[in-house]
Amino acid sequence: MAQSGQTLETVGATAQDAATSLNVLWVLLAGFLVFFMQAGFALVETGFTRAKNVAHTMMMNMMVFCLGALGYWLVGFALQFGAINHTYPDVNNMGAWVFSPVTLGDWTGLLDTGVTLGGQWGIVGLSGFMLAGLTANFGVLAFFLFQMVFMDTAATIPTGSMAERLNFKGFIAMGLYVSMFIYPLVGMWVWGGGWLANLGRTMGWGNGAVDFAGSGVVHMVGGVTALIGAIVIGPRIGRFNQNGTANAIPGHNIPMGVLGTIILFFGWFGFNPGSALGFTGGFRDLAIIAAVNTLLAGAAGGISSMFYMWWFGPSKKPDPAMSVNGILAGLVAITAPCAFVDTWAAVVIGLIAGVLVAVATFTLEKLRIDDPVGAAPVHMVNGAWGVLAVGIFANGNSLTAAWNGVATPVTGLLYGSSTQIIAQLAEVGAIFVTVFVFGFLFFKVLNSIGILRSKPEDELAGLDMPEMGATGYTNDDVVMHGGLAGPRFKGSTSALRSAATTVLPH
Repeated sequence: MAQSGQTLETVGATAQDAATSLNVLWVLLAGFLVFFMQAGFALVETGFTRAKNVAHTMMMNMMVFCLGALGYWLVGFALQFGAINHTYPDVNNMGAWVFSPVTLGDWTGLLDTGVTLGGQWGIVGLSGFMLAGLTANFGVLAFFLFQMVFMDTAATIPTGSMAERLNFKGFIAMGLYVSMFIYPLVGMWVWGGGWLANLGRTMGWGNGAVDFAGSGVVHMVGGVTALIGAIVIGPRIGRFNQNGTANAIPGHNIPMGVLGTIILFFGWFGFNPGSALGFTGGFRDLAIIAAVNTLLAGAAGGISSMFYMWWFGPSKKPDPAMSVNGILAGLVAITAPCAFVDTWAAVVIGLIAGVLVAVATFTLEKLRIDDPVGAAPVHMVNGAWGVLAVGIFANGNSLTAAWNGVATPVTGLLYGSSTQIIAQLAEVGAIFVTVFVFGFLFFKVLNSIGILRSKPEDELAGLDMPEMGATGYTNDDVVMHGGLAGPRFKGSTSALRSAATTVLPH
């Protein structure tokens, strides 16, 4: 009998190891898909800006990943998840607690030091810098990779709002700022067991702030940073007239932008379903629900933005650029609620997102805020909408019981809970205020030391040659689409300064 008991024990341990391995494999594959989204961002941003800035824009989209990877390894991961076991001391005994990295193995004694206020009011983690002491745990390493590529999405978003005039030195500083400070700080509050996640236990507000895959943590952080960056850096030369009217500056390659959107849509099937952090039992079910809702919301966003422009837009035509942003808006909006809502709600969320992105785009234009690719309307506005949608449409699925340590399932207004929406509002407010204030100070410092915005003559010529020393294209298309001057501009520096003085807003 002893031999039999030992065998059963061994079989159970083997099954547990197999389940953990499957969860880790799922997280790795999802992380690889999210990494491929970087190609989508590069194509969208480059396609919807001018040919004279192609090399500069592509370089930013490539190097933000490299900067972010090292910055997140050095500091960011520790700040975000360095106190998760301290904040949830009983987490390994909560088998139903779905959103937890402990589905990837035993984390006992790891990442348990941080700053808290009054027990569960977690502020920031303080263990795991450079993954010290963690490299023998394969679950932690897989989780680091997955979270790093999420952070990279947030760091990439502001490059679009400041495209065509962001100094490359300022870009480097911005990439490190997002990866090493602002993203980990907010991420800790929601995903690292911090104070927003614990609002259910401390304040009785539903399950606390619930953000399945990051409408708030990823997209609002990136979107608010994009907004304040665009405000501080100012509009591109010639974007607005002195009387406040706007001049269109079309991108140079619509096919490139559309292809990038398709790649992003594909990568989102790693972004959202992968955030179940496993593919066994209930984790599998949540991943599948998230995948279907992601598909529907993205499609609905594209449809509603297309028809909005067709019926109400300036040209009364189904604008390709806005349709692209409508798809992305729908995907951003469903990112937080994707595992919590029915399919009909996913469609509604996407339809609303497609309209919101168009309205927000025209609103920024009226405010004379220049966002070349619509980064803030897509990611900030619809990131906020996605977070709030959890508090409205969450259907009380029993699989979400014990989320953030609260025994009841995540339930929204339409299904009888009046408190979850309060936690969601708290997340939106906390993210907006925190990211806006820190971002304003950060970009003002960069501006004061002269590394935020490129020189006017460089902006007019296109940033490829002045900042990269190379052009994105080697044929006449660069000059044809280069605006006032392309990389083969033969005029003198003084002539370029004169042109800049003429067209710069006063």
